[in-house]
This record gives sequence, C-alpha cells and structure tokens, in this order.
Amino acid sequence: MHENANTIVVLDFETTGLSPINGDRAIEIGAVRLENGVITERFQELMNPGFRINGFIENYTGITNSMLKNAPPCAEVMERFVNFIKNDNLLAHNASFDQRFLDAELSRLSLNYTGDFACSLLVSRRIYQDAPNHKLGTLIKYKDIECEGAFHRALFDAEMTASLWIASLKDIQQRMHSEYVPFDVVIKLMKIAKKDTYKFLDKYK
Repeated sequence: MHENANTIVVLDFETTGLSPINGDRAIEIGAVRLENGVITERFQELMNPGFRINGFIENYTGITNSMLKNAPPCAEVMERFVNFIKNDNLLAHNASFDQRFLDAELSRLSLNYTGDFACSLLVSRRIYQDAPNHKLGTLIKYKDIECEGAFHRALFDAEMTASLWIASLKDIQQRMHSEYVPFDVVIKLMKIAKKDTYKFLDKYK
C-alpha cells in the first residue's frame, strides 16, 4: 500500500439504483490506476445485474438493456476488478456510494480489498469552499480541467475524478509547502471541520 496520495486506484460505478440494500446492483465499473500522478492502467467493463434496468437509468447512463444482455455477470467482472485493485488505496467522488456497491458486490463472492478509501468530494468541500457546488462536473469547470466526453459513464467519470484529484493534491502541496501529500493527510482532511482546513494544512509547513 502506498503512502503517497498520488498513487491510488480511482473508481466509479454505474448502478441500477442508489442502494445495494434495496437490491440494486452494479452495471458498469470504470477505474484508472494513478502512479505518481500519472494514469498507468485502465479498467472498464459492463456487467449484467441479472434483471432489466429501468428507463431512467438507461437515459441517465446511456447504458441500455440490450448492451447489458450479453455482458458478463457481476461476479465475473468483480473477480477481475479485485485483481486489478491489488493492494492499492482507493478513491472515488462521493466515495460512500461507490464503497457501498464495491463492498456489496465483493461480499457476494467472499472477496475483499486491503486499501483504504479516500473521497475527492469530501476533500473538495474543504479546499474549494468557493466552488458553486461540489459535483464532479462543476469542479472540473471550476478548476478549468480539460473535459471531452460524457459524464455518467464509469471510465470517463473515473478519469475526470483522477484529474480533479491531481489538481487538488497540487493545491494541497502548495499550501503545505511539500513535495508530496501523504495519504493519511487526506484521510484526516476529509474528517475535519471546513473552517479548520487551512489551520490543519499549515501545520505541515
């Protein structure tokens, strides 16, 4: 497991709904591996949840029932994905959502992962307090990050989250006057009160 926050697996799920507790399943996983701030690997697969998805999800994601009909089942894809993760730490935008689905899908297979989860949404709420809101698309515009593609497809969202993460780490580095940001610093940053953000980072100068 890497202690540098810029070496991490960034992931995004598209799903049949909001909660695995209510029977919702993953229908697409997209992920990129960052090593020292550079994307070195990508992972993207559709997966068949075993039932038809509703029209809202089809329109929201662009993933149709016909696309999923011949996709491999969730179990096959998730076995491959857990091998992709290896021992790396994990990152998602609104990580509690993606972590719930990752945990639910892997628990069906008695599989797990060893890395810890960071959340770019929680970090952005602290370091970009002037942003109009903290949705991924809004933050990409706020940071003037190049963006060509459609949100709500898993690999694109993972790539955009990775780009936002690198920009965020650069801003944190500047505040800390540090060459890199330890992973445990971003975990602590996620949990502190917003008003204490700069006092917290200034401790590391």
